[in-house]
Amino acid sequence: MTPPSTRPKRATVHEVATEAGVSRGTVSRVLNGERYVSAEARSAIEAAIAKTGYVPNLAARNLVMQRSQAIAFLVHEPHSMFVEDPNIGDILLGANRALSTAGYLMTTLVIDSADDTERIGRYLSGGVVDGIIVVSARQHDPLTAIIRRLGLPAAFVGHPPDIDDIPFVGIDNRKAAESITRRLLETGRRRVGMVAAALDRDSGADRLAGFTAAIGDAFDPALVSSVDLYSYSEGVRGMRELLQREPAIDGVFAASDSLAAGAMDVLREAGYRVPVDVGVVGFDNSVWAQRCEPALSTVDQPAAGLGERAAQSVLAQLAGEAPQLGGIYLDTPIVWRDSA
Repeated sequence: MTPPSTRPKRATVHEVATEAGVSRGTVSRVLNGERYVSAEARSAIEAAIAKTGYVPNLAARNLVMQRSQAIAFLVHEPHSMFVEDPNIGDILLGANRALSTAGYLMTTLVIDSADDTERIGRYLSGGVVDGIIVVSARQHDPLTAIIRRLGLPAAFVGHPPDIDDIPFVGIDNRKAAESITRRLLETGRRRVGMVAAALDRDSGADRLAGFTAAIGDAFDPALVSSVDLYSYSEGVRGMRELLQREPAIDGVFAASDSLAAGAMDVLREAGYRVPVDVGVVGFDNSVWAQRCEPALSTVDQPAAGLGERAAQSVLAQLAGEAPQLGGIYLDTPIVWRDSA
């Protein structure tokens, strides 16, 4: 004999309406956030909800509204980068803050392989989210084609060259990299190298372009070490490579703060003094910059602001506003500290 279920019985809208002394329609209007309900009725309904323990059935409600009240936050990076690169976490928190305020849940999806792309593409096709925020997409990314096919409201953080038909939020990586490299050169450095990273993304390629523009005719490709990721370990690898090529290097622009932290540790181990022998600058103004010794001069990338504005763009599209094409750019001031 099957034992009776111990799960408590779920309160219904009918019970709330009976307790409040109003119609079910009035209860539904309050639950849906409609304004045309008297203050007296609204107060009675809220008291009835508290007394009965009523919890809305979101699955049924979303089925009727054809909305999931969820937004996907897609990160096209290895899982390790959630620990190595604090910018991803800050972008995520900024996006979640905006979505939470608007009553939306955020679903975080990490793309670490081609299998992930295929699996997530099937997931998104199932109507489980109302919109998409994308971080670290590459040019010709299969994910971009999936987003276009689904026609979901979307916003990218960053600007791969092939997404001009999709809203994006970003910074002028080239201009920021050029500005901080020029500032480094103004300290009297003559053999300045770069630990470049993520050249398959617009951020990495643009930061290298900005560095190259600042160096001008004195640019030496041997003074650029290219690594895969914005990570501390890659900064170690890139700096060791630069020292092997040019022991007389006296300045380094690292394409992220985590890269710069790795580079500074290598210089210290090799007997170089920062900034006396080698000036070092980074990019992000993340927690890495403040943990470095000496404190790192860097570009202030407003990571949380990027996430927040991307979320606001998706929410605006869901509200029926036309997508804002052409991009939203946030400011990136230089924060000058002791490392250079």
